[in-house]
Amino acid sequence: MTERSVEHASGHDPARIRNLPDEAATAALGQCFAQALQGGGLVVYLHGELGAGKTSFARALLGALDVGERIKSPTYSLVEGYRAQGRPAWHLDLYRIADPGELEWLGLDALSDPLALVLVEWPERGRGALPAPDLVIDLAYAGSGRQAVLRALSGRGRSVLDRLA
Repeated sequence: MTERSVEHASGHDPARIRNLPDEAATAALGQCFAQALQGGGLVVYLHGELGAGKTSFARALLGALDVGERIKSPTYSLVEGYRAQGRPAWHLDLYRIADPGELEWLGLDALSDPLALVLVEWPERGRGALPAPDLVIDLAYAGSGRQAVLRALSGRGRSVLDRLA
């Protein structure tokens, strides 16, 4: 797993790029994120095509945070909640959402807890109904592996990326 930085034309923090040659590298990235969190909350948007590694990353991160139960894909339930090192953790998969208004019945108020870890797959489908991201991770196919582009959008996100380095 190699990392490099790329400056953004918008003047935002540089994006960090990690090459992920296999699923083990994606899991290692999730485990590194768990160590970088240091007990604080974080909202992470996970972008990428089907099969790009969004759920694999989320499972590895949650597993490294000692979630004491089976970590399920929220593809059909839309949201799964956990306790991760004494704080709430939410994993959302909004692939099946056609309109952000469909999220009203999910009770997403809990996502605004400043101590919560919130991982959102397909966040563009929940636009306007989700808390703003601290970090955005774009996962894409790169040859036989994957590539992760990591961008901090808040001070909390920058702190995590700095500890990740």
